Amino acid sequence: MTTEKGLGIWMDHQNAHIMEFTVDPIKTTTVESKFTHQEKENALGRSEKLMHNKEQGEEADYYKALGEIIRNYNDVVLFGPTDAKVELLNILRKDHRFADIVIEVIPADKLTENQQHSFVRDYFSKRLFLI
Repeated sequence: MTTEKGLGIWMDHQNAHIMEFTVDPIKTTTVESKFTHQEKENALGRSEKLMHNKEQGEEADYYKALGEIIRNYNDVVLFGPTDAKVELLNILRKDHRFADIVIEVIPADKLTENQQHSFVRDYFSKRLFLI
């Protein structure tokens, strides 16, 4: 029998706050996209096409890093204010390694760290009763 491992990720296009569901206080680690506003300005100053190519490459690296984390969990909730969570889900659905992982996407506003922890705790507490 495998142990269910839950993961909550609050994300936008710049940052992902990673929170493992535990009975202990939830800790947050952050994964950041390398495509910052400053990089966007620099690339756009040279060429709009260069800026878009650089953005797509950095975004792919960002999503790949998140995918590597997600692979270690059975149940994942992606939440946040932008479409980044849906974009990540679409990428993961194309990869057979994620076929057995339950991934749910839920829209959410910008939240404080405590609100994010509460969101993850509430989400997985309700899921435990449904399993």
